Amino acid sequence: MEAYTRTAKYHETDQMGIIHHSNYIKWMEEARIDMMNRLGYPYRKFEEMGYISPVLHVDCEYKKSVKFDDEVKIVVKLKNMGRVKFSLGYEIYNMSEGGQLSACGSTTHCFLTKDGIPVLMEREMKEFSEALENMEEQGGGNNGL
Repeated sequence: MEAYTRTAKYHETDQMGIIHHSNYIKWMEEARIDMMNRLGYPYRKFEEMGYISPVLHVDCEYKKSVKFDDEVKIVVKLKNMGRVKFSLGYEIYNMSEGGQLSACGSTTHCFLTKDGIPVLMEREMKEFSEALENMEEQGGGNNGL
């Protein structure tokens, strides 16, 4: 699967002229939504089915600063798939700095009914679960470097 690409915006910088740390988390969300769309499972589809998907955990390790107007590529990979929750890994590369790894992180998610009842993914979302697990076979992890 092709990496998600974006350009760092001026409004995302802090007083030091670098991208504020909180924006990396937002970028991971953008890349996750893009990955789901490319798999054929836009988030809106889950909402229409009556599901919500909260973030249970997020972390990010910062390696090298990104500045305004730098182009970044974000690679999303499946880290772990359980019956109720799954984890994704992210690698953020600064293409304006020769593809240098700028940050890496992960998020953990589950699906709930709108009443807050956990969804057994292998039973109620089997096709989506299989699509996630098959991401690597579809070229997942290809950072395009």
